[in-house]
Amino acid sequence: MNKKILIVDDDPDIITYTTTVLEENDYKPVIAKNGEEGMNLIKSENPDLIILDVLMPKQSGIKIYRELKTADSYKNIPVIIQSGIAKRTFLRSQEALTEFGGENVPEPDAYLEKPVEPDELIDSIKKLI
Repeated sequence: MNKKILIVDDDPDIITYTTTVLEENDYKPVIAKNGEEGMNLIKSENPDLIILDVLMPKQSGIKIYRELKTADSYKNIPVIIQSGIAKRTFLRSQEALTEFGGENVPEPDAYLEKPVEPDELIDSIKKLI
């Protein structure tokens, strides 16, 4: 059975690219074009792994990641952040949310800065599922 991977990204080119890489490696991509749609699909599709962009409309990847890692029902789903934002910027945003009364959250399972090479993405996925 193919592993189901949810892509949450608002960039159509990134969605097409990532979908192609996943399909060529026998993964089943599921696509969300914004954060709100992503959370709905996480609840209904129960993906094996999530590839998450940071900056998106209708709920940012920063908030989705925090929600995933603080909810008992989702915290064990591996998350790969795939973003044009530097990793240290993402981690600072998580620290800031923690300082305002949020729970501490672990670092992402993998953080890939765009543009991502196909081998780099597949290697990260194979390590996590």
